[in-house]
Amino acid sequence: MVSPLTHPDHTTGTTNTSSTFRPEDIRLVVLDMAGTTVADDGLVERAFDAAARHMGVEPGSPAHAGQLAYVRATMGESKISVFRHLFAAPDGDPHATEEAARRANRAFEAAYGDLVDDGRIAPVPGARAAIEALQAAGRTVVLTTGFARVTQDAILDALGWRDLVRLTLCPADAGGRGRPYPDMVLAALLRTGAADDVAQLAVAGDTSYDMIAGRRSGASVVAGVRTGAHDAARLTAAGATHVLGSVAELPALLGVV
Repeated sequence: MVSPLTHPDHTTGTTNTSSTFRPEDIRLVVLDMAGTTVADDGLVERAFDAAARHMGVEPGSPAHAGQLAYVRATMGESKISVFRHLFAAPDGDPHATEEAARRANRAFEAAYGDLVDDGRIAPVPGARAAIEALQAAGRTVVLTTGFARVTQDAILDALGWRDLVRLTLCPADAGGRGRPYPDMVLAALLRTGAADDVAQLAVAGDTSYDMIAGRRSGASVVAGVRTGAHDAARLTAAGATHVLGSVAELPALLGVV
């Protein structure tokens, strides 16, 4: 059951029921893609396996296990940032680190693209209907991702979502920083002009990094969904104001029936 919309306490990460926020005041809704509106079904991990092999890290090895644990913990973060951590040069050379990260990221994006081309991608049930309901009610919806633009576009094309929303963003569109930075959320506000105040923003995602980015942006609603990488406990600990079964519940939370 969807709980009443209330204004979040940005200090404690809990919901402050003493100051209600009207659902109709939300003007801009920023949604994550993989795990939130797009079913992941392990595709990120499969693409990571391909990237790891490309970089000489064999699945089943201790090194692979450690890297996979990091990938799981940082779901939602910009993938190039993840690879900068995983393949940092032992001597700290930033140029070598960047070159290795970009090689790994290219292999990851290629592998993920192949999975998309093979028809392995699908929307989260009810996601498209939720987006359309929000837009019909006058909300602007923006889709964001930690993937590169080429992968984001491949997903949109595979789902037939290219014209579904007014704007889609990847980290490069917001200056290069992905989650947990709030840059994509704030870029959505600046580029659409859909809201006059960050308090008129709602953010939804399936990872702790989505929640942190939403909180840092000043959004009044930072909704976690249980269709992706992280469970309700992690989403709440990261600052979710609400935890939903899926994005299909978001219109009701925002007063759209």
